[in-house]
Amino acid sequence: MTEPVILALSKGRILDDTLPLLDRVGIRLTDDPAKSRKLIFDTTDPGLRVIIIRATDVPVFVENGAADLGVAGKDVLMEHGAAGVYEPLDLGIARCRLMVAAKKDAPPVAGRLRVATKFVKLTKQYYAEKGEQVDLIKLYGSMELAPLMGLADRIVDIVDTGKTLKENGLEPTELIATISARLIVNKGSFKMKHARIAGLVEQLRAVCEQRGAA
Repeated sequence: MTEPVILALSKGRILDDTLPLLDRVGIRLTDDPAKSRKLIFDTTDPGLRVIIIRATDVPVFVENGAADLGVAGKDVLMEHGAAGVYEPLDLGIARCRLMVAAKKDAPPVAGRLRVATKFVKLTKQYYAEKGEQVDLIKLYGSMELAPLMGLADRIVDIVDTGKTLKENGLEPTELIATISARLIVNKGSFKMKHARIAGLVEQLRAVCEQRGAA
């Protein structure tokens, strides 16, 4: 029996935005992930299974061959690295921005900036390219609290509508990168399961192009 192709997705916006794309190419999960605690899902295509994991784990699973394909935000790929994968398609979904934010009307900071973020690599690179040395503070959540409680002068985080920043008295000040979700493919899988993977990539490409032209 031929091994199925494994597609790795993460819960949340990427899952919500990817499922309609799969539906457009005739692929649906046989169980509703919102009502199931399962991590591995069969689909209406017997040659494709979907696994649902943490967003930061998607490139790890794909790079190491535990999944053949995955959908990951460009922020995750840039922060955690994905040298061992192909990135054939920008799906144009889960769009957002990686931004610097500060307290509204914050005065200039004397000395080194203290910046709180979970994107340590990207933030360090961004400020290095500006010729600025900063003190980085790694946080995993509740980023908006850092400036409010005096922990940091700035934060670097993903911004969608900006509503959360505004409600906490913060405002975006600098754009680091525009983010969208990308389809990634394990290099070995692309050779071993080329026909099936290449076919799915081209189907998704056609859907994305149709949506862009609409």
